[in-house]
Amino acid sequence: MWHNLGEAAERAVARHRQCLRVLVPDREAKAEPPAPPEEKADSPWRSERFANRVRARHATVHALLEAGHSRRSIGRQLQMTHRTVKSLTDAAKPEDLFRGQWKHNRTSVLDEYKAYLDERWDEGCTNAWKLWKEIVPLGYRGSYGRVSAYLREKRTSPRPVAAQQPAPRVVTRWILSRPETLTEIEQLRLKTVLANCPELDALTGHVRSFARMLTERQGERLPQWLDAVRQDDLPSLHTLAASIDRGRDAVIAGLTLPWNSGVIEGLVNRIKMLKRQMFGRAGFGLLRKRVLLAP
Repeated sequence: MWHNLGEAAERAVARHRQCLRVLVPDREAKAEPPAPPEEKADSPWRSERFANRVRARHATVHALLEAGHSRRSIGRQLQMTHRTVKSLTDAAKPEDLFRGQWKHNRTSVLDEYKAYLDERWDEGCTNAWKLWKEIVPLGYRGSYGRVSAYLREKRTSPRPVAAQQPAPRVVTRWILSRPETLTEIEQLRLKTVLANCPELDALTGHVRSFARMLTERQGERLPQWLDAVRQDDLPSLHTLAASIDRGRDAVIAGLTLPWNSGVIEGLVNRIKMLKRQMFGRAGFGLLRKRVLLAP
């Protein structure tokens, strides 16, 4: 049930993903110098030289394909491996090939601390060493070099550099976690999201209420929880509530009584394992003997 609740919560967060933008400082209101003409503003590449080389190879390979050459022939003519030719031919456009170190939106261990660095930067603190010392107690485990490189990019980039908004799955993890297990910066970011989105604030309240009901065996509170869920604009939780309502008595018993079907589920899983070990080539008689006689 907790797994199902987690999936419903993630769908709800994804539905309100626009609310997550509040974690990313808005730089558009500030003066923004124009981008240099030699660099395209919407280019997904970190290096334009690398981009031009890939575009040229992509165009050459596709031109040979249209001329009737096979992939093997293209590999021999251009001295490329089969894997390289395959990746170039499978890509509809060169931009489909960028990845790894050439990708602008690459994830980093610094990502969740960039909002804090942006805020301190706006306050006038631009010393990389001092800011690195500040985020280490908040849970940052990366190097000083990453912090220095991020601040150097903010100083030299013609366009504003700001943190990326967190993924819905990350925000869902914050909501599903015990508040005391979150780092200080995660608690602050979650508080910012909830303050700007009443629906996600209500979702967090329902998730934590269900967690208390689950851990403290308060199954008698389930009807009130279902009624509270239906009063909020959370379609994914409405679907979960309807599913729970169909087996309400069983769910209340599971949330109240100390017994569970864990042992039975374990035996069923063991029988399935024994059946798979025979690769479907033995009948019921042999399976029965293995279940009864296996240690």
